[in-house]
Order: sequence, then structure tokens, then C-alpha cells
Amino acid sequence: MHRRTFLKAGAAVTAGGLVAPVAGALTSAASAAPRVDRVLASDLQVPWGLAFLPQGGALVGERDTSRIYRVRASGGKRLVGEVPGVRGGNPGEGGLLGLALSPAFATDRLVYAYLSTPDDDRIVRFTYAEDRLGTPEPLVIGIRTASSHHGGRLLFAPDGMLFASTGDAGEPSRARDTSVPEGKVLRMTPDGGAPPDNPFGNLVWSYGHRNVEGLALDSGGQLWATEFGSSNLDELNRIVRGGDYGWDGSAGSEGGDGAGGHRDPLVSWRNEVCSPSGVAVLGGRAWVGALRGQALWSVDLAAPGKGRKVRHFHERFGRIRTVQKAPDNSLWITTSNRDGRNPSGPNPGDDKVIRVVLR
Repeated sequence: MHRRTFLKAGAAVTAGGLVAPVAGALTSAASAAPRVDRVLASDLQVPWGLAFLPQGGALVGERDTSRIYRVRASGGKRLVGEVPGVRGGNPGEGGLLGLALSPAFATDRLVYAYLSTPDDDRIVRFTYAEDRLGTPEPLVIGIRTASSHHGGRLLFAPDGMLFASTGDAGEPSRARDTSVPEGKVLRMTPDGGAPPDNPFGNLVWSYGHRNVEGLALDSGGQLWATEFGSSNLDELNRIVRGGDYGWDGSAGSEGGDGAGGHRDPLVSWRNEVCSPSGVAVLGGRAWVGALRGQALWSVDLAAPGKGRKVRHFHERFGRIRTVQKAPDNSLWITTSNRDGRNPSGPNPGDDKVIRVVLR
């Protein structure tokens, strides 16, 4: 077992700190509007993590029940198991959060998960084969847990390193402390170790974050993250090695600080029109799921329209949690209307997984 606490994670050999480019050009596609293709699955309870399977379809995890379903690309779902040890029953914002497949899934059959237990948040992995889940193996333990601000997104980079986002667990001072995992984007080897080229000698890749629930790579290998503001501004940030994103609990640490010492977001939103969770990059734009704003936002990442924001599907599906690019270059989005935060309550059939295409 490779279980590690955050501060004692051992060093491991890495393929290198640079994120290799992925296929496809980063081009502006402002004329491509999103169109709903179909509802792939319904009657779910707060679907959060989503990981595409090489044979088609995806694994989708429910935050509050810790159940995992296999959702077919043609539509329909099948229960494949429940992850044990998860703090369930709508525990604030915690539970079964991000999912990611091992880069070597075809041979090792490993699925990675970020989850909350009664004592901590942690990253585990388990096997998935023949629609059965294996026993979870803890990799990173001891991430502080609370009723909110868990982060929880997982993303493998082309170099085989695993990125994970964490929240500040309601303690803003921890976000600026590079010796603790809260309020960070973490980077680790597949067994939970600290790569030797990480900037602080541990798992921390960037710091000064309040609550990052979305991670995505663009076609140039650049990492992007969505971040919840407190009472003012939400953010879409370009994440760089060792970057300080400024969150310290004060109103002035939301949004940009101009010529100050912190990394400024590419764009920001008022909390009431966004509250961003998942993010994907497709067609030269970041596609951001808005919870409180009940929409799908697109943001141009390249000139000439760099930073241009457009709102789609406003109030059509309610709260949108996860947004991920599928292997066929569609977007899969999940709703989050059974989490107790939608003022009008769930819609019929909630929660859903919806396939969106660019036309």
C-alpha cells in the first residue's frame, strides 16, 4: 500500500514537470454555439465526478450516496458499486467528488477518486473491472475536511502526473501556507508521491486558492482552474508552477490585484451570475458550469476575442456542476439540483447527465 500523509509523501521519479501538448489546435471558435444532443442519464443524486471509459461511456459518481454508475454514450445508466468509507448523507459539500482513470487503465484498471471521510479528505484508487469496484487504496490522506470548501477535482496530465484541487476548508490562512494541502492545486505521481520538480518539495503546485472545483488542460498543455469567490468575484485562472493566487480571506483577495504580487484571473464573474464548478476546454474556449448562475459559460482563451464571456442555457437546466470534454469532442455536463441549493427545487428527472455538441 502506498498510503501517504500530505507532508510525508515520498519523492518519486517523474517523466518531467512540463505538461506535454495534447492533440488539437487552440483556436477561437466563437461561431460554434452549444446545442443539446440528448439527456444521457436521469434520476441521479448530485452527480459530481465523471471519468470517460476507453470502451465508451463514462463512470459517474454521486456525491451524497458514493454510488458509481456506468453511463452509456448512447444513453442509460447501470449501477456498478458504492465506494465505502465516504461521509455521505448530504454532508455539506463533501462526499464522493472527483474521478479520474489511470493513464494505464487499459492494463491496470485503476480509478482514482477524491472523497471525504468523517476525519479527512483524501485521494484513493481502486480497480474497476467487469462492472465491479475493488477495495479503495488510500494514496494521500490528512487533507483537512469541513462542511464546505473541499475542492475535489482530479485530472491526469499527458506526462502521467495527477493534478488535484483542494479547498481552504473554511480557513483562509491555510491557503497561503505552502506546507499544508488546503487551498491548493496539488501535483503528484500516480502513487501519491511528490515529483522532484514540484516547487515546494511536497505536493503543492500552486497556492492561495479558496475553492477550486474545476481543472482542465487546453491543447497547448496549459492548466486552467475555476475558483469560487466569497462575496464578490469568481475566477477562471491560468495555473502556473508555484503561482500565488492571492486568497487570504479578505474581500480584496478576490479577482485581480493589478500590479500586485498575485496571479490575476483571465476573467471574473459576480458570484450571483456564476459560482463556477467544472470546466472543460474545447474549440479554443473554456466551458464553465455555473451553479448559482444556472448556466454554461464559454470564455475565449485566444485572440482576438480572448476573455470574451458568453452565457448559454441560462436557467434551462438549473445548477450545472461538472463539465467535461468527451473523446468524441462533445461536452458532458451534469446538473446539481438535488443538493438543496436550488431555490426552486429539483426539475423533473433530476439530476441529469446531458450531452452537448458544438454546431
